Amino acid sequence: MSEIPTDTALLTRIAEALERLAPPPPTPPAPEGADAFVWHPEPVPRLAPVPRVSRVALPLLQGIDRQRDILLANTLRFAAGFPANNVMLWGARGMGKSSLVKAAHAAANEERPGSLALIEIHREDIRTLPELLNALRAQPRRCLVFCDDLSFEKEDQDYKALKSVLDGGIEGRPPNVLFYATSNRRHLMPRDMIENERSTAINPAEAVEEKVSLSDRFGLWIGFHNCDQPTYFAMVEGYAAALGIALPAEELRRQANEWSVTRGGRSGRVAWQFIQDLAGREGKVVE
Repeated sequence: MSEIPTDTALLTRIAEALERLAPPPPTPPAPEGADAFVWHPEPVPRLAPVPRVSRVALPLLQGIDRQRDILLANTLRFAAGFPANNVMLWGARGMGKSSLVKAAHAAANEERPGSLALIEIHREDIRTLPELLNALRAQPRRCLVFCDDLSFEKEDQDYKALKSVLDGGIEGRPPNVLFYATSNRRHLMPRDMIENERSTAINPAEAVEEKVSLSDRFGLWIGFHNCDQPTYFAMVEGYAAALGIALPAEELRRQANEWSVTRGGRSGRVAWQFIQDLAGREGKVVE
């Protein structure tokens, strides 16, 4: 009988020694020390701080005044602690969707310093979105989770993870988190994927509803449309003025038009690429 306490004490010492040797549990990722982060779910979940965000100042974004006003108002309300909506920015490529998200985030932090963290999640990591939201749920800071160029292809089931966390589930979306996404597709899926569901399902209407209901989880849809020539010239002239490029307006437009023809279209991205080329030729530094 006297051996039992001795054995118990020995086992206790062994267990304590093993606990000391075991690595400490990983610290839950937290949006601290910066205003922007990139989510890395593997090998150890972490938020990598981004010291300097690549963005365009809000006043330089031309031709998207209505879209700017809607997104900025939603973002400022959220930063101030009031209810706001998840946002889908969809439409023509190169028209400033992702630039507008980053500029709105900067404007919110300018008005309320440090109030809002921008967290980028890559498209291939979207299945880990529930894990990220659970980590952010306990944080006091408000966060914008941002996925650029979001879309889904055939046999891709990741959309179900996104669908479940935007509005569904028992816990629901954390009140301190909004989800912003950009896409060239209004419903995040190619038309042939939706048509295939309609043609093969027992109940076509229900199958299509399952696919397109994902975009319904976004409270705001903000559309971006193709750029006409006057808007394109306004973008170019705005960039040129901001960089101090003193080129006659007629010559600036002539070169900008030639550049757009070689690129096969007009957009905010094409305007910025032209200005970068022009700034290089003019010896101007673009920061």
